[in-house]
Amino acid sequence: MSRPVTSVDRLIESYAAYMQLERGMSENTCVSYSFDVQKFAAYIEERGKGIADVTVDDLREFMGELHDLGIAPASQARIVSGLKSFYRFMKMENYIDESPATLLESPRTGKHLPDVLSVEEIDDLTAAIDEGSAEGLRNHAIIEVLYGCGLRVSELINLEISKLYLNDGYLIVTGKGNKQRMVPMSEISIELINDYLAIRGENGVKPGEENILFLNRRGKRLTRQMIFIIIRRLAAAAGINKEISPHTLRHSFATHLLEGGANLRAIQQMLGHESIATTEIYLHLDTTRLRDEILRFHPRNR
Repeated sequence: MSRPVTSVDRLIESYAAYMQLERGMSENTCVSYSFDVQKFAAYIEERGKGIADVTVDDLREFMGELHDLGIAPASQARIVSGLKSFYRFMKMENYIDESPATLLESPRTGKHLPDVLSVEEIDDLTAAIDEGSAEGLRNHAIIEVLYGCGLRVSELINLEISKLYLNDGYLIVTGKGNKQRMVPMSEISIELINDYLAIRGENGVKPGEENILFLNRRGKRLTRQMIFIIIRRLAAAAGINKEISPHTLRHSFATHLLEGGANLRAIQQMLGHESIATTEIYLHLDTTRLRDEILRFHPRNR
């Protein structure tokens, strides 16, 4: 016999704890999935139904409304994933006998080819930095670590000094699902971090932030938004007209590695992708170059 749901809010709290503690999902995923379930719970409550009484038709109707509202396919896919996960949790906890989300289909998102900066544009970006200030020195180190190590912005802002092995040329980051990986560092990244560390604590460091590498003027770790603003301002100063973000540097890192002949599996490990299919998107970024190579070197074209 199924357990009754006494409080939807407490049920979602339990689900969030399950995701984080038992599934090892990142904080961002837990927050997103919980928010999506809350929205669905409010939607279904307005229709006079309980969260445990939902059918697959209710779920499809909800997703249809999101589509009509113009929610992006990628966001829809995330919501479907969260709802499937939530109802698996409800079944596991004996709130329901079967998950109504089993037959819920995810929308096709298609292949999205991310924007990439050329090596020259990366150089222009760093050339736009005023290195006469502590902030400029920090920003240069940030750009080089994002581009030279292919880090996610969440990995960058939480990068710990104790996880830097500068003499050995690598760092350790905690990525999605709290999984750690070792990432090699370039000589310029090591040099810039050493220079930044020499002046890092001049304005003081807030309690609890002693081990965080990159800090703002008040001695606190930088936010995602601040990294976004730094990069946008540098792009404008460098005359780069592309819509770029911190993730653009990660995409550029992977693409330039592939262009240089790096093995796709090695790139997968550097990026911290669980599936090689995620990494394979970079194979689609350089089709023009690959076509030129084929035309130049294939015996049928000589």
